[in-house]
Amino acid sequence: MAFSFQDMVEEARLSARALIDYGEHFFNPTVRLGVTGLSRAGKTVFITALIHGLTRGGRFPVFEAYASGRIARAHLAPQPDDAVPRFAYETHLRALVEERHWPTSTVDISELRLVIDYQRHNGADRTLTLDIVDYPGEWLLDLPLLQKSYEQWSVESLALSREAPRAHLAAEWHAHLATLRPEAREDEQATLTAAKLFTDYLRACRDERFAMSLLPPGRFLMPGNLAGSPALTFAPLDVPVGAQAPDGSLWAMMVRRFEAYKDVVVRPFFRDHFARLDRQIVLADALAAFNSGPEALHDLEAALAGILDCFNIGRSTLLSSLFRPRIDRILFAATKADHLHHSSHDRLEAVLRRAVTQAVARAENTGAAIDVVALAAVRATREAQVAHGRDKLPSILGTPAAGESAGGEFFDGNTEVATFPGDLPLDPEPLFNGTDAFRGLATGAAEKSDFRFLRFRPPKLEREGTDEPTLPHIRLDRALQFLIGDKLS
Repeated sequence: MAFSFQDMVEEARLSARALIDYGEHFFNPTVRLGVTGLSRAGKTVFITALIHGLTRGGRFPVFEAYASGRIARAHLAPQPDDAVPRFAYETHLRALVEERHWPTSTVDISELRLVIDYQRHNGADRTLTLDIVDYPGEWLLDLPLLQKSYEQWSVESLALSREAPRAHLAAEWHAHLATLRPEAREDEQATLTAAKLFTDYLRACRDERFAMSLLPPGRFLMPGNLAGSPALTFAPLDVPVGAQAPDGSLWAMMVRRFEAYKDVVVRPFFRDHFARLDRQIVLADALAAFNSGPEALHDLEAALAGILDCFNIGRSTLLSSLFRPRIDRILFAATKADHLHHSSHDRLEAVLRRAVTQAVARAENTGAAIDVVALAAVRATREAQVAHGRDKLPSILGTPAAGESAGGEFFDGNTEVATFPGDLPLDPEPLFNGTDAFRGLATGAAEKSDFRFLRFRPPKLEREGTDEPTLPHIRLDRALQFLIGDKLS
């Protein structure tokens, strides 16, 4: 789409905001770290574990400034943005440690400020302010809508919905769509029905059996206080790209509401939050894609490419800091590495690296640093060798969540079990080759799936006196070193 007057106004606003931020950060060095990921990727757990480890004495041998003792203190401070909800750190920590429940998923933006007092390598005492911004990855996938017309979005959404396994899930919506004439008079009830059926289709795609990742518009699945508003009451129509909607038509009504969605939801998020980020971590639940099948893995690959395309990435310079901040470090993290034996962690990392290869290739000349890691912000399992005939299988020990099942056995949420999660292939390429690369829940019963990863409860932790227990993790320190290690040198 052409660069409009509204786009120029937005650029001016961004530059003004960047100048204000630069002035504030000149005297108080600050890093704005964005934490995002798609549904159930573990954003809330990651932030909770990061804060707890830095403020309560975690074990971070790879995080150089912490391991060497140069960090004197890290403490929470009041957040700077009065209009943004505070990240409920204490509530989430209580859920993990005392209740042994995973915190509720991210459905809105939130923020928390962490102040780190440290000593530089030259001995000078300094302070770094880390503003952690937590937001749903589904919102990130809305940003490309800013560059699309309603007609373009409709064509792309309908084409995607007609592919397997989405076509089956979209059947009821498609049946209603066939009754609509875009040129007919605008009809509120027909629009309400179309929006509901379209939302039901998106919700079905997100079910763990299918684990689809490309599900814009993101607010349809997490509407908040906009539920039922016209800005969230529209759906794709079969309309040609480049054509003009007749005045007063159903088509024109959908166009108007699509543009309202961009004005009310997408642009404010981009301007007020996303465009101000300095560093970013993107969490991905690749194991959920393995459970579902090849289609989910391909969908995850496309979603990650779309996410990377949204970032204004590149080496941060004085000029960019003054007028348009750039994200100069992005970390893609495959979460729940504790659901695999450590011998497969490198393989999980290789799968995620393969999923972002094409996207990273487009960004490699920008000067930004991009990395991939397999981690578990809170480790829910331990490792063991389990006898199987004459062989010993590398297994994991943990407490499956209530309702989880394997081999016909259902778990009560209290019994610890040993499971052999299986091995990921040495070469990830075959996993991406065609829809028959492996079998998952989307195409058959669980017992016929090639991969089946259980969900485990948070670990039972022992207190040492009155101190809170340390949260075990896998490579959380490596993530911290990449994301902020250079700022503490």
